[in-house]
Formats: sequence, structure tokens, C-alpha cells
Amino acid sequence: MRLLYGTGNAAKLEAMRRRLAELDLEILGLEDMDKEAPYVPENGRTPLENARQKAFAYYEAFGIPVFSCDSGLYFQGVPEEVQPGVHVRTVGGKYLTDEEMLEYYGGLARKYGDLRARYRNAICLVMDSRHAYESMDDSLASSVFLLTAVPHSRIRHSGFPLDSLSLDVETGKYFYDLEETKMDQTAVADGFVSFFKKIPSLGQ
Repeated sequence: MRLLYGTGNAAKLEAMRRRLAELDLEILGLEDMDKEAPYVPENGRTPLENARQKAFAYYEAFGIPVFSCDSGLYFQGVPEEVQPGVHVRTVGGKYLTDEEMLEYYGGLARKYGDLRARYRNAICLVMDSRHAYESMDDSLASSVFLLTAVPHSRIRHSGFPLDSLSLDVETGKYFYDLEETKMDQTAVADGFVSFFKKIPSLGQ
């Protein structure tokens, strides 16, 4: 079955393809479509509201089964006004580039010390006009990790800029120094695989 993943982020698309490789799915991205994706404001208060907005907008535009994901980033021990939440890339009304994200979040880690962080993730899958499935279950969330002030000395991957500042709690290694399987599990939690397996006609 063909599914559209409602993202233009090539790194996220490839990570999702690898994580769902055991399922008989052909996963397309927005760049594979023959017309431009509609603008979606993503002005929801939660990751699930944003995922829902995107999935229904892309289903309306392309007419094929589509899923969209969204995330919120949450830190322990910082004031509420600097909690990113769903606005990970938008600070003070400005949409940040990858480099600006490294500068901003590295600055937070310098100010508050290494930050204990976690992504809360959500997904919405629209199969057709009558069947939609969604979740923001805790199994979709990332493990707790550390966000540090000093970026990885060598590696930057477009699409996942904060991975250059992210440390695995267990090993103390930068995400980019982990094995690819571990990196994929960091980017796409096990709960996403379970979500698709529970969908009628998708699970095996």
C-alpha cells in the first residue's frame, strides 16, 4: 500500500521508511507529489492538533492515504516562558534556520546547564473520508535525553539540527555517534511502529 507521509523533511522521511521497513508499505513524501502541498498554519496548541491539521489538509489536496506527525519539545527545570512546546523552530515569532536553532538552544544549555529534554510526539493517519486514526500516546514520545551547549564537532544533518546538541543519557554519546539503528529509534519511537500495526489493512 502507498502512504503519503506529510513532510518535506528528507531526513524524517528516510528515518520513517527505515523504521517501517517490516511493513508492506511504500511511503512517499510531499516532494514525490505532482503538485505543491497546501500551506497548513500548524497553529494548534498540541502536537496532536497540528498533526491532525496537516493530515486532513494533505488528504484533501492529494486524495491518497496520508499521515502527518508533529512534536513538542519540553525541558525540565527551565521557566515556562522558554519552554519550546510545539514551537520548536519558532522563537519570538521568527522561524529559525538549522544554524539559528543550534545557536538558540545551545545558548539555553549554556545558561541553564545541560537540559534534560523529551519530545512529545503525535500522529494522525487519514485512510479515507470515513476512516482516520490518531494518537499522542506516551509510547510515541522520545526517551529523555540531554541537550548540551557544544555542538558535535563534525556532523550536521539537515532536518535534525538539534541532534548535533543531543546526548544519549545512557552512553553520554552524541546522537550522531550512535549506531544507525539507535539513531532511528531516537528519531522514530517504537510506538510509531505499533501504531501502524494496529491499523486494519496495514498491520501484519
